[in-house]
Amino acid sequence: MSKAKPGSYWLMKSEPDAYSIDDLERDGKTFWDGIRNYQARNFIRDEMKVGDRVLYYHSNAKPPGVVGVAEVVSEAYPDPTQFDPDSKYYDPKSPQDDPRWLLVDIAFVGRFDEIVSLNQLKEDPALDGMLVIRRGQRLSVQPVEVQHYAHVLEMAGYDGD
Repeated sequence: MSKAKPGSYWLMKSEPDAYSIDDLERDGKTFWDGIRNYQARNFIRDEMKVGDRVLYYHSNAKPPGVVGVAEVVSEAYPDPTQFDPDSKYYDPKSPQDDPRWLLVDIAFVGRFDEIVSLNQLKEDPALDGMLVIRRGQRLSVQPVEVQHYAHVLEMAGYDGD
């Protein structure tokens, strides 16, 4: 079984046509911008720490599922897109001196040989309670319990963590 490192664990969703695991592997690291949900923002602001591990999830894909692992490599800082009127993430109500929206940087750690699909996650009783499999759960950033993180790595046959 893969050993989970100490720290917190997250699942972060991205549509593969917007920014895929391939893009993250090519770039090495990226900033995770465009979060406009207060609960997801609060996770980033209050709980994410450098060194935390991330299950990288392709949403709006066929099939959707976990495709790899990333790592949080920065503390939270203001998302510049909230101040850019040309950005689809522009928020004219976010003050420059007290930004409403934050982001973190994440770095590529590894990819799975095969996707661990949402259906596989839902069918595995060891993952009972995992947020991503809950009906109506749409958060793009969500916490993952350590045992769920380790089990997903095991399901993927991933031992690079």
